[in-house]
Amino acid sequence: MELNLKIAGALLMMLSAVHIIFPRYFNWKAELSLLSLINRQMMVVHTFFIALILLLMGLLCTTSAAELIETPLGKKLCMGFAVFWLCRLITQFYGYSSKLWRGKKFETAVHIVFTIGWAYFSALFIFISVNSN
Repeated sequence: MELNLKIAGALLMMLSAVHIIFPRYFNWKAELSLLSLINRQMMVVHTFFIALILLLMGLLCTTSAAELIETPLGKKLCMGFAVFWLCRLITQFYGYSSKLWRGKKFETAVHIVFTIGWAYFSALFIFISVNSN
């Protein structure tokens, strides 16, 4: 199980790093210019903090896997992570329109990969939080 947590941690840190390309990839300079200043800044700030929490979650998984698995506090943290990722998995289907990916090869592949990722994180953290050593 420690290996799974370390793999998940590495994936989370990579996911955090991907956020760096969002402004350019999604053409935020043009797209967000249509928004009010507060909405534009909220997008940028919230994206930064999502990336930060992913980085910190990944660091915790890679550096403290044993503690997450073996301690009551670690199991409680994993339950919180499980809730987070389960909510994200549900959002994958109900928060985004299928019009964004259906019929498009690259976007469909990304949708499938991320769905598998969110399911993996959810299952991993649920498993850790409910199993006793």
